[in-house]
Amino acid sequence: MQTNGGDSPPQSLKSSRTFRVLVGVTGSVAALKLPLLVSELLQFPGVDVRVVTTECAKHFYNPTDVSAKIYSDKDEWEMWKQRSDPVLHIELRRWADLLVIAPLDANTLGKIANGICDNLLTCVVRAWNTSRPLLFCPAMNTNMWEHPITAQQVSRLEEFGYVEIPCIAKKLVCGDEGRGAMAEVSTIVSVVSQHLQEAESSQKNHNVL
Repeated sequence: MQTNGGDSPPQSLKSSRTFRVLVGVTGSVAALKLPLLVSELLQFPGVDVRVVTTECAKHFYNPTDVSAKIYSDKDEWEMWKQRSDPVLHIELRRWADLLVIAPLDANTLGKIANGICDNLLTCVVRAWNTSRPLLFCPAMNTNMWEHPITAQQVSRLEEFGYVEIPCIAKKLVCGDEGRGAMAEVSTIVSVVSQHLQEAESSQKNHNVL
C-alpha cells in the first residue's frame, strides 16, 4: 500500500485523462447495470472512471465485469494508518470532476438528505465540492418511491445543487409495476456527456483567454 503526504493523490488516483467521472453505486437491484454504465462512460475520449461502492451494492454485480477501479469502505481504512497518510474520501473528491450515483437507493437517499456520512460513498458526498456536478439516479420499489418522504428528500438534494436523473416506470424485478426504476443507462450517459461537453467548452474558452 502506498502512502503520501500533503495533497499528493494515491498512485491509483493519478490519471492522464482529462475528465474524471466518479460513479457511486448503492444497494439497489439496478446496480446490476454498473458494468454497462462504466463501459459506456469509458467510450468517451479522455474520460477516466472510478467507482465507489456501498457494501450492499456488492451483492448485485461481479467486480470482474467492471472495467474500472472500485473503492469500498475497506479501502478507506486500509489507506489511512497515520497522520501523513491520505484520506480516501477526500482524495476521491479532489480527483473527480463529476460524481454520478447510479443507482441511488432509498436508504442512501435518506442519508444524503440528512447529512449522514457513515460509509465511503456518503463521506465523498458530504465532502463534495458543490461547484462540480453531482448527478443522482433514484431507484427503488414503486411504493417506496411514492412514500411522501421520498419527494422531500429528492427536493432536499436539489436544494444542495445536485441534479436528479429521474426514475422511470416499468415492471420492477420484484414484480411490481410503476415508477421507481433507475433511468436507462443511455439516459445517464447522455446527461454525463452534456457535462463533458460543457467542461470541454469551458476549457477552450479558458485557453483562448
